[in-house]
Amino acid sequence: MSEPAPGRSSSALAIAALLLAAVINLHHLAWWSLPLLVLATGLHVQAMLRGRAMPGRLVRGGLAVMITAGVLLSFRTLNGVAAGATLLTAMTAAKLFEARASRDWYVICGASLFLLLAACLDRQQLWRLPVYAACLWLCAAALRGLSGGTPLPVVTLLRDAARQLLYGLPLAIVFFLFFPRLPGAFWALPSDDTAITGLSDEMSPGNIARLTESDEPALRARFDGALPPARERYWRGPVLHDFDGFTWRRHRSGVAPPGALVYGGAAYHYNLTLEPNSHGTIVALEMLRPPDAPYTYFSDDFQLIARHPLTQTQSFELSAYPDARSTAPLSEAERRLDLALPAHRNPRARELALQLRARASDDAAFIASVFALLREGGFEYTLTPQRLGRDSVDDLLFTTRAGFCGHYASAFVSLMRAGGVPSRVVTGYQGGEWNPIGGWVRADPTAVVAPERLSRELLQFGGGLGSHDARLLHGVPWLVTTLQIWDAANAWWQDNIVGFDYTRQLNLAGWLNFGDRDWQTLAIALGSGMSAWLAWLAWSLRRLARGARPDALARAWRRIDRRMARAGYARAPQEGVLNYCERLARSRPAAAAALSPLARRYALLRFGPAPAPAELRDFLRAARSFRAPPAS
Repeated sequence: MSEPAPGRSSSALAIAALLLAAVINLHHLAWWSLPLLVLATGLHVQAMLRGRAMPGRLVRGGLAVMITAGVLLSFRTLNGVAAGATLLTAMTAAKLFEARASRDWYVICGASLFLLLAACLDRQQLWRLPVYAACLWLCAAALRGLSGGTPLPVVTLLRDAARQLLYGLPLAIVFFLFFPRLPGAFWALPSDDTAITGLSDEMSPGNIARLTESDEPALRARFDGALPPARERYWRGPVLHDFDGFTWRRHRSGVAPPGALVYGGAAYHYNLTLEPNSHGTIVALEMLRPPDAPYTYFSDDFQLIARHPLTQTQSFELSAYPDARSTAPLSEAERRLDLALPAHRNPRARELALQLRARASDDAAFIASVFALLREGGFEYTLTPQRLGRDSVDDLLFTTRAGFCGHYASAFVSLMRAGGVPSRVVTGYQGGEWNPIGGWVRADPTAVVAPERLSRELLQFGGGLGSHDARLLHGVPWLVTTLQIWDAANAWWQDNIVGFDYTRQLNLAGWLNFGDRDWQTLAIALGSGMSAWLAWLAWSLRRLARGARPDALARAWRRIDRRMARAGYARAPQEGVLNYCERLARSRPAAAAALSPLARRYALLRFGPAPAPAELRDFLRAARSFRAPPAS
């Protein structure tokens, strides 16, 4: 016997859930997978409406081989979130060509749930939350329709699914709060993204002809006390040592020795929420006191490095000391590294540096002369510089005389090294925008700084499309407030939901007085929460356990049944009232004669057209006055 096909409502909900699950994974799917899914959906719907046959097994097998080959050509692998999501989406599209029975649609719903899980693990922004919830709702509604025997309308399935999800929500919250979490990004998927924000492991300013500013945040910081002045709000990123005359690159750094810095002066304590980046550096205010965290280390060039890729938004508790200084002398290896210049590259800059050095009495005087050259030599700050040639520093100093911070940092460090002063390029973000609602500073990835701009706030920076649009937006007060509320909500979401870790679990358990803050505490809290949920669920569903309360008509006939049973004329549980009367007519004619008029009226009221209120009242009155005849 073949398995029955599901109702059209269930199929439609399952297809809608699958399409939405594919859309929320669109950022890492192969370009051809979503069109394939849409095409398969259209062909499936057409075949169902017109009664056409689905493609045969041979065609479906060939399609599966082609899909696998397409994924291998697109990603060179079948592993990873992007390749896996593409393969699952395309194979589910192929499944639509044979979706007939309920079990086929169960497979499709399961694939949609796996795609939803992949999206949840890969992207956790606040704006995605309602989209993820909608996808889960559609999947639950489709499964509700597949589990029932009688086809139900879409509205009913959606309503039932919403009720079931709401019943499960308290348990989900209990597991979120108290199920023990392993330190680190245990559930994080490896990211395929590169160069997510504005900093990188290398810098080639001569290659850039236009720098576009952006107001997308690279990090957020909430300070415990006063906000640092704008001049001290420099967020230190990757440090670049190696230079080939055109491109600066990072050098593999060692771990900082104890006592590398002497901390003094004012300190700023803050919570840092860092967006994902490809360089692995925790971008923070300088100078940073390294936190006591096993998943980071402090390098010998004063970078805080994550031991694992920063593929997820993460939060850190940090302290910065702007007046901190290093008292240890440079080693010979460090001096060689930070004095190295490529031979036969940028010869005019080298010659200029030697001239300035010859006129300077010491290092400080040499540095001052280079600053004076950049300040008074007719140089211009611009976000649309000319491209530079192979000797990029020479082109900037003697030809174009225009660039942005990357150009001038490259030129300054090159001159320093040529003059015998060890130097390196420190990348980072300058300034930030204060959000009075959430208390957050948002640092702009490309808010580049000319020297005279160091004391300005973010919206005073000029020159790029992004900054122009930002100034227009910030001229509308209600829009400013809306953006700040949204930014504060995002910050709260990342800090308290996405960033909810093992330490915060223990703090919560301690606040709830669950005893010692350890794994046993979480187990007790989890068990208590589950018990409370089960008790609430049992109380909420108590009516279902007792069964639905019978209506007035049924209660009236039960009263008749009890009176007949006491008189010795019991009705069998499976026996209808009319069949009961027929049986009585054969063995107890007197009892049947007394009961038959009421039985016919009951059957008509129960199974016929809706009775008038007067008819129902007459029957209830007759049922109350009925007396069973004595058994003979």
